[in-house]
Amino acid sequence: MGKFSNMLLASDFDGTLADSSGNIPEKVREKIKYFIANGGIFTVCTGRTMQGFHRYSPDIINAPVLCANGMMAYDYGEQKTVFADLMKEDAEKLVKTVLSKYPDMCIEMYCDNFETFVINPDERTRRHLEGQYIRYCVVSSIDEFDVSLVKLMIGVGENSAAVQQLLAATDLGKVRPIPSDGAFLEIVSTTSDKGKGLYRLADILAVPHNRVFAVGDGSNDVDMLTDAFLSFVPESADEKAKQAGDVFVCSNDDGAVAEVIEIIESRFC
Repeated sequence: MGKFSNMLLASDFDGTLADSSGNIPEKVREKIKYFIANGGIFTVCTGRTMQGFHRYSPDIINAPVLCANGMMAYDYGEQKTVFADLMKEDAEKLVKTVLSKYPDMCIEMYCDNFETFVINPDERTRRHLEGQYIRYCVVSSIDEFDVSLVKLMIGVGENSAAVQQLLAATDLGKVRPIPSDGAFLEIVSTTSDKGKGLYRLADILAVPHNRVFAVGDGSNDVDMLTDAFLSFVPESADEKAKQAGDVFVCSNDDGAVAEVIEIIESRFC
């Protein structure tokens, strides 16, 4: 039994575990290895789908990765899905609703089997997908394939507010948009979020809820930060994350996750 036994620490990736250049600082890697070597369980909880997360390494991640904002846990070591909250009919309805108003709008559709389909791909979408090394198939309709989805991404661009107003006035069933001011609008299931996914994974790993920790920097981390027994927020985080977190740490460029582990050790070991 190590000093971090039965502890689960989940970190957002972009802007938290990774620095501004997208790399994991060496001192962070070494501190995570120390955490794992002394019994800790470390994983990533990211908005990226399993298709778009390529930084799995068994020396710093020793649990299934929470993908698509907690909708799926995927074990990259065993190459298997641990759990997934999938979207089907309600997602199809949402896509058709958006396209009826904006027929040229790009929609990215991420499936639970590593397949990705795209309607109306544009240059921004191509950069988005190719930047994450995601292979995709272009289709003209969501009816062209019969695979359940873990996530949708709508390339709303300058129409962001209008599309969100359209969806707010629509009965979406069991899917929901994550509010955004950016060029893309994420659509996920109402049955899961990063917080629910974190505790679902904790239960699978038999980790007590009072030994569950999280660190994140963005608005899509709020549920995880609110639900974790103790949560940490880098000083580089956005305001919504700062309001939801319990403890502030240094920026992601200065090794936020390394400081998190040091605080956990000082308070709980």
